[in-house]
Amino acid sequence: MGEMSGTTGIRFAFGTLTVLPVRVTRWDRDAARAGMLCAPLAGLAVGLAAAAAGALLLLLGSGPPLAAVATVAVPAVLTRGLHLDGLADTADGLGSAKPAEDALHIMKRSDIGPFGVITLLFVLLAQIAAVAELYGESWAHGALAAVLSGVTARLALTLASRTGVPAARPEGLGAAVAETVPVRTALAVAALVTAVCAGAGALPYAGGAGSAAWGAAQYALAVLAGLIAAQLLLRHCVRRFGGVTGDVFGALAETAAAVSLAALVLG
Repeated sequence: MGEMSGTTGIRFAFGTLTVLPVRVTRWDRDAARAGMLCAPLAGLAVGLAAAAAGALLLLLGSGPPLAAVATVAVPAVLTRGLHLDGLADTADGLGSAKPAEDALHIMKRSDIGPFGVITLLFVLLAQIAAVAELYGESWAHGALAAVLSGVTARLALTLASRTGVPAARPEGLGAAVAETVPVRTALAVAALVTAVCAGAGALPYAGGAGSAAWGAAQYALAVLAGLIAAQLLLRHCVRRFGGVTGDVFGALAETAAAVSLAALVLG
């Protein structure tokens, strides 16, 4: 049981949510459950890599805009653009205003339509602009934001895998992980991850009790904002498509990442 909840879950999460050379040793419902519970760990790895890329460019003399582009590019590279592709496909499916079956067919096509292109453009611009502004405050703010957005993006997938959220198709990643995580367990993981992010948010303000408390609250609220936005999108997708797909999971991740970054800037 320990191997199932530990190594197998981590392998499943990293093997399906990143391009890191991790072999998925099991592909069943128990492994999927453990993997989705470990999804925030995959987000942590992606976020750390993104933060490292941005910080390195700043160290080499780059300005915040270029560092922000690198920071946003790293997650795309480490997922082979699958989440961005899912975002575009989901936007095309939703924008088509067609019945569920036809919309799902549109989403499976390899091309990207106008709704997908426009959505990709604005989401990526929002992420880059937010990270650039945070790097403008300090490298620490930008780096922590990159980590937080990576974790929040994958935490949204944990919540989307909860029981009561069906798969729209009988095949694919969406079907493999749909309804594998008990609701209470998903909420417990969300609470734990949010608390950890709040602790990280206090780090740049270490030394000032009031400032540290504000930083912790700001980061916790950013996580919650990203999750709420993802859940609203999830609800709409379930209503339109009849459930979740791998594309919907990608859209949820990118939405949660963008909104959490925007919340940090507004905060």
